[in-house]
Amino acid sequence: MAQTNVNIRMDEILKKQFDSFCSDMGLTMTTAFTVFAKKAVREYRIPFEIGAEKPNEETVAAIQEVQEMKKDPSIGKTYTDVDVMMKELLV
Repeated sequence: MAQTNVNIRMDEILKKQFDSFCSDMGLTMTTAFTVFAKKAVREYRIPFEIGAEKPNEETVAAIQEVQEMKKDPSIGKTYTDVDVMMKELLV
């Protein structure tokens, strides 16, 4: 089967950490990515869970506050000039 190159851009520190991990596992980075690709194609899914931490109560309250402000433009203040906004925020 013919081989082809795939270029992947990632943070330099992450690349070094991943390369070290692969080495510890007895793999090359190419082998690790090939294993990932084969499993993804075979299972037709990302072969691991992708998620995020659930926001805490303070963050949820802040999100709700912003949503309420968007519904009622009389709540809060809007800006069209970032310099004016920053000047007012930093006073």
